[in-house]
Amino acid sequence: MLTLALIGLIGGLVTGISPCILPVLPVIFLSGGAQSARTTPNSGDAAGGGVATAAPPAPPVSKARPYLVIAGLVVSFSLVTLFGSLLLSILGLPQDVLRWGGIVVLALIGIGLIVPAFEHLLEKPFSWIPQRRPDAARGGFPLGLALGAIYVPCAGPVLAAISVAGSTGKIGLETVVLTVTFAVGAATPLLIFALAGRRVAERVKAFRRRQRGIRITAGIVMLALSLGLVFNLPQLLQRVIPDYTSALQDKVNNSDQVKKALNLGGLVNEQNKDLDKCTEGAKELESCGTAPDITGIQQWLNTPGGAGVDLKQLRGKVVLLDFWAYSCINCQRSLPHVTAWDKAYRQSGLQVIGIHSPEYAFEKEPGNVASAAKGFGIEYPVALDNSLGTWTNYRNRFWPAHYLIDAQGTVRHIKFGEGDYQSTERMIRQLLTDASPGVNLPGATELSDVTPDTGKITPETYLGSTKRVNFAGTETYTSGEKSFAFPGEQPKDSFALEGDWTLTSQHITPVKEQGRIRLDYRAKEVRMVLSGSGTVSYESNGVTKTIRVEGTPNSYQLLSTKDITEGRVTVTVGAGVQAYSFTFG
Repeated sequence: MLTLALIGLIGGLVTGISPCILPVLPVIFLSGGAQSARTTPNSGDAAGGGVATAAPPAPPVSKARPYLVIAGLVVSFSLVTLFGSLLLSILGLPQDVLRWGGIVVLALIGIGLIVPAFEHLLEKPFSWIPQRRPDAARGGFPLGLALGAIYVPCAGPVLAAISVAGSTGKIGLETVVLTVTFAVGAATPLLIFALAGRRVAERVKAFRRRQRGIRITAGIVMLALSLGLVFNLPQLLQRVIPDYTSALQDKVNNSDQVKKALNLGGLVNEQNKDLDKCTEGAKELESCGTAPDITGIQQWLNTPGGAGVDLKQLRGKVVLLDFWAYSCINCQRSLPHVTAWDKAYRQSGLQVIGIHSPEYAFEKEPGNVASAAKGFGIEYPVALDNSLGTWTNYRNRFWPAHYLIDAQGTVRHIKFGEGDYQSTERMIRQLLTDASPGVNLPGATELSDVTPDTGKITPETYLGSTKRVNFAGTETYTSGEKSFAFPGEQPKDSFALEGDWTLTSQHITPVKEQGRIRLDYRAKEVRMVLSGSGTVSYESNGVTKTIRVEGTPNSYQLLSTKDITEGRVTVTVGAGVQAYSFTFG
């Protein structure tokens, strides 16, 4: 627990000094800090000729205001992140309604600071509360609540672990501790900034004498932030300013201790606690507890009327759960074996169930999955695990992953990744025989295993800003419009960009007519995950070819050779095409 708290705090601190907090800093400085400064009694803004006009005594300030603003932000961010998605799903409301609510509240507070009469209107609903007046100048906590609802910290594994727990409803004490410490860490630099704002306001005479002007300025800043959020203008600011914390974030996020402690595959519960009794990739059957439920499924494919499948109703059958994602090259190489087992052993008592757990947002679209399943020849039931409910319940971490369940509902074998298909098929046959002694099984499928030696080929290469690996350029690789140039030297197993590109969290696309990607690779096969509408040309060894890209994201083959080779390919991506990743075989 202490380790999780420390990881959350450090992850939050790194986020709290990153460019993604810049849009809220003016509000924190002025309304969180400067408005809590001690003022000069009976002084006001200078009128013409420099003569100070008398003003009513300034209202008492709240020295706790900076802390109240930050406390409200921590509470709001924690609740929205952990429970917001679940609550909105229950109520059937759009997932961004809380963000819009925060923007509206922030705008109302800003108007109240500028127009006192409007502030009085806001106070009327609370007039029944004795001795409580929700004065925007003295409050702070409501402002923090609004900021917490609109605050969008930079993505990372800590936030990913929190988000998965929130979206799946698998929220335990560990997740709450991680969320709160992350929020505290991210808010600590903001608190320091607010206290600095108060210090400046107390030391600089202009701030002390012009509290009314500070209120109006703070209100204008809040309205500007609200308007900017409506049009996503903070993203433009982040594009202009380099991500000066990227190296620090990589060092923290890629730590083995962080990965192990976060246990991104999911938390241990009563259903999955015995899965550790199975040795991954074991050569013989083992026993590792009753199979966890298939849960949190958005939709079923290839079932009568779209009805769900309950593992408890499959007692007497041998079940193979295949966790996959349709654009995953490793899954694509594994699927011929899975579909062959389904066809060979279905009549003998094998029930294959595909658990489609998306890696990309586009893989959540039922139409995309249905089209892919048809293309791969999948006829067995497929569960759309878009909220990663079943993925989490099995504490899964890999695409593909196979869980073999016997006729009594006990998990007997777990295999992560590709390969060793003969062992898996042998165990399927053994469990079928155990379930029905004397069963007449067909011959083994004996498909050739084309699993590549991953140590000899280039790792899967993602192009999106939050997932990117193997980037060889010197430019900062963050979301937004950026210009790139090929480096003079490029390491093996890396890619570089040339031209103007728009980078998003999951894919990249040329800003103008085209952009180029240079890839140094080791593989027998090179593929790209592409979508949109346009053309992609690629040149290798003096030969140029062009493919037409049309429709939803799919995997396109670029190169194929008999043996693993080292090479370089330059890809020209046309306008209207989105590039997600390179995959290798």
